[in-house]
Amino acid sequence: MNEIVKKNGITYGIITGLLSVLITTLIYVIDLKLFTSVWLGFLSIAMYIIIGIVLLSKTRKEFMGSLTFKDAFTTYFISAVIGIFISVAFNIILFNFIDPAAKATIKELTMKYTVEMLQKFNTPASAINDTIKSLEENDQFSVFKLLQGSLFSILISAIFGLILSAFFKSKSALPQ
Repeated sequence: MNEIVKKNGITYGIITGLLSVLITTLIYVIDLKLFTSVWLGFLSIAMYIIIGIVLLSKTRKEFMGSLTFKDAFTTYFISAVIGIFISVAFNIILFNFIDPAAKATIKELTMKYTVEMLQKFNTPASAINDTIKSLEENDQFSVFKLLQGSLFSILISAIFGLILSAFFKSKSALPQ
């Protein structure tokens, strides 16, 4: 594996992971209601995309403008997996060992928010009840659910990585 790919992937993965830990910590300290904030979720996604763009721009520059699709994707994927691993490890520790009561509070807030949203869309009461029952039965912060969610995050990151890599790969010279 190319040293630039490895160095940038690891460095930006650590940056992404630590940023995620910082955001989670700030939300935890400021107000648990923020865990149900849609706009904060979109803001986080935008931040991760911007970090990916900066990462691939830097990597392309270090490759003197000659970045292959494979190197771009590998760099992004390494970064994403490391960032996700750090974030999930922190969430496992925070919500299962440091403050398990917080996950119960977030679950209640999530159920309340979900009911309000479903009611705004005139969802039938039976569907709302089914949704609430499903939420009550699941522990979104259990070790298993967090690990399961990390697999989904890796898959989504891979898709973003494919798209970004297609934009950042060097254009092949046309055969003469």
